[in-house]
Amino acid sequence: MAQYARGKHALGICDRTGFRYPLSELVWETKNGKRTGLRVGRDVADADHPQNFLGRLRIVDPKSLRDPRPENFALSRGLFGWRPVGHPEVRLKGAVGTVTVVIGE
Repeated sequence: MAQYARGKHALGICDRTGFRYPLSELVWETKNGKRTGLRVGRDVADADHPQNFLGRLRIVDPKSLRDPRPENFALSRGLFGWRPVGHPEVRLKGAVGTVTVVIGE
């Protein structure tokens, strides 16, 4: 059985930054839940992001209806506010001189 030194004064080099750390402060870097083989300092270690685990959990994503139709087709065709001058859906009137504003006549 192999025996190793304690290494309480040993130093290690961070594989990401190249800085010197106590060997006990270096942690294994993980991607997608697996070790990459790199040892990095605790202050530069990135936590494994949940997006790396896509496909491991079943997620229900309901789809929309194919060719949905509105309840009242004529009302859904109005373009209020896109062409305000002279558009039949706009019900605003104005006068110059004496201010008169009529909305929704």
